[in-house]
Amino acid sequence: MPEGRRIAPISRDTMAFVLAGGRGSRLLELTDRRAKPAVYFGGKSRIIDFALSNAINSGIRRIGVATQYKAHSLIRHLQRGWNFLRPERNESFDILPASQLVSEEWYAGTADAVYQNLGIIEDYAPHYIVILAGDHVYKMDYEIMLQQHVDTGADVTIGCLEVPRMEAVAFGVMHVDGDDRITDFLEKPADPPSIPGRPDTALASMGIYVFETNFLMDQLRRDAADPHSSRDFGKDIVPHIVKHGNAYAHYFSRSVVRSAAESEVYWRDVGTADAYWQANIDLTDVVPPLDIYDRDWPIWTYAEITPPAKFVHDEEGRRGQAFSSLISGDCIISGGTLRKSLLFTGVRQRSYSYLDHAVVLPYCHVGRGARIHHAIIDRGVHIPDGLVIGEDPELDAQRFRRTSNGVCLVTKEMIDRLNYR
Repeated sequence: MPEGRRIAPISRDTMAFVLAGGRGSRLLELTDRRAKPAVYFGGKSRIIDFALSNAINSGIRRIGVATQYKAHSLIRHLQRGWNFLRPERNESFDILPASQLVSEEWYAGTADAVYQNLGIIEDYAPHYIVILAGDHVYKMDYEIMLQQHVDTGADVTIGCLEVPRMEAVAFGVMHVDGDDRITDFLEKPADPPSIPGRPDTALASMGIYVFETNFLMDQLRRDAADPHSSRDFGKDIVPHIVKHGNAYAHYFSRSVVRSAAESEVYWRDVGTADAYWQANIDLTDVVPPLDIYDRDWPIWTYAEITPPAKFVHDEEGRRGQAFSSLISGDCIISGGTLRKSLLFTGVRQRSYSYLDHAVVLPYCHVGRGARIHHAIIDRGVHIPDGLVIGEDPELDAQRFRRTSNGVCLVTKEMIDRLNYR
């Protein structure tokens, strides 16, 4: 087993492979036109920017992104915002759509997405590979996890979270011994086992895996030859290694990146409309749980060239103003008011309108006198003058998508059905 810390960061000899092909159907109409990793977040970013920024900030300079479901929006974002890596500096950034490279099938599962790109990975010859999900919001230093992988001599190291036991039904759940070696792994169990001595808590997989590249290639080829495999890391690859090899857990709390302003270990699966809305609204807190202003660990993204946000009119009852809100570039608040809301790029809010706990995606138009409460407005929606959203639950449910927590999701098609001119 290797001993001691290497002089050079392990990340220099590592490739990050981001799985970004999923639809994310629990986000409802937000993923009708885009994959979940391409969904907007935090005013100017996309969800995938967090995994990619973690890789860059951790020192990883070889990255591949596997795409599949409705990938155009995602691919366009990656081409615009992530094309700064340079091959002459031994850096690379590959967008890897499902293209039937080694078979006549699309990506059959998470493991198959990597298997079908083995030739590309071999060309770069990284010593280690980090497999990442592209649809979670968090800040993490992967170098720390890589160091643990080397120090333990693990076949696979799995990033893990401590979560309330019954929330673990949506995750892979693991048992560990006193040395953090994984002794059992269950994918999305109906009755998740608890951590010993902590009956209300389970140890859940984050979908982050570290392997030596040659070992992973052997495992993927073995799995591809198994006609009974579902070609999935959580269902097939990881359980096999747990049973026949050495699998170790890496606690997210050991490598989470926090600024002085962040008091909690922050990780969010924003995979439902309610969770997505809440995570965005949380950013409007005076001291939010996620510090997106941390210059020591920036969230890189495609930065559009936009004019500053603008607030106009200063008359009684018609004053452009915002309270506890985030306003992106190219927004014009023209005699309207917003509270605890987040506006993405290019939003126009007309006079006498009112937004409260609203998440408004890019290039929306809020009409004169409209009132919007506890809502997500999809990109490019034009809210008609005087329309009220979020005050009448029964009417909202007839017109829009209303969640069990009372959040309204509004799309262009829903507005078109109202027959406004």
